[in-house]
Amino acid sequence: MMNPKVKGFTMGSIAAASYGLNPLFALPLYAAGYSVDNVLFYRYAFAIVLLGMMIKLRGLPIKVSRKDLPLLASFGLLFSASSLFLFLSYNYMDAGIASTILFLYPVMVAVIMMLFFHEKPSIITWLTLVMTFVGVCLLGKQSDGSNISLTGVVLVMLSSFSYALYIVGVNHTRLKDLDTARLTFYALLFGILIYIVRLHFCADVVIPREPLHWLCAICLALFPTIISLVTMTISIHHIGSTYAAILGALEPITAVVVGVFVFHEKLTPRIFLGIVTILTAVTLLIAGKKIFYTLRNMIALKRNETSK
Repeated sequence: MMNPKVKGFTMGSIAAASYGLNPLFALPLYAAGYSVDNVLFYRYAFAIVLLGMMIKLRGLPIKVSRKDLPLLASFGLLFSASSLFLFLSYNYMDAGIASTILFLYPVMVAVIMMLFFHEKPSIITWLTLVMTFVGVCLLGKQSDGSNISLTGVVLVMLSSFSYALYIVGVNHTRLKDLDTARLTFYALLFGILIYIVRLHFCADVVIPREPLHWLCAICLALFPTIISLVTMTISIHHIGSTYAAILGALEPITAVVVGVFVFHEKLTPRIFLGIVTILTAVTLLIAGKKIFYTLRNMIALKRNETSK
């Protein structure tokens, strides 16, 4: 039987890597002529069906309180907007760079908490903000040497900001007590409305023409959504949310690896340094308090030993 901590770290790694596979299945559909709205429509539609089946198999009720529906609808639209902005950004920049900038959402959560909830920023928060700014500046050149698209940066920043708002909103309303599976189910259910409207109420939905296209659409629902959700839930149960969040660094790393080895995006020293800077900053923000208290306890223990 697997050690609980090993299981937690393994599941957390699988969750992050699974979410990082978005470009692997989305970009081939773009190349085949499918629009962003079509790709996301199929991703959400298949995910709703799969997640609904999973909830039923677990014996959980799908129904929620009517008073929660307006909140679920609002956050579902935010969740969907994050997906839309991210997938649009793939048309303007390397997928690896887009996924790395998306990973700034914990920093945006910290900024939102500072501005709207009067949370006092720590030295680590300010250091993180400086590091992320430097990291994004380093990503100013794409793998082909051209300047990074401002449109792409704005889109992925909007994606990250939308997801940060979603996280803060859920954690500061009664929805924080709703289990993750049903919360995600309703986020997807209300979120798909964006694509239904943008596709002129499904009049512009393109039926996949080849088995590979069906496979990519199903895998988009399965890996970045269902598998990522299930394994992340297990990971948090065994190792806690902090360590599970740190493992989230594997999301952009996976996207970078996919971009380099599958879509032939170049990993220049400058891009590599920018990615490392951003990942380090976000990890420091997530684990900052744990690191601080650990160091403080070590220093106190050393002083006690010296005084003896």
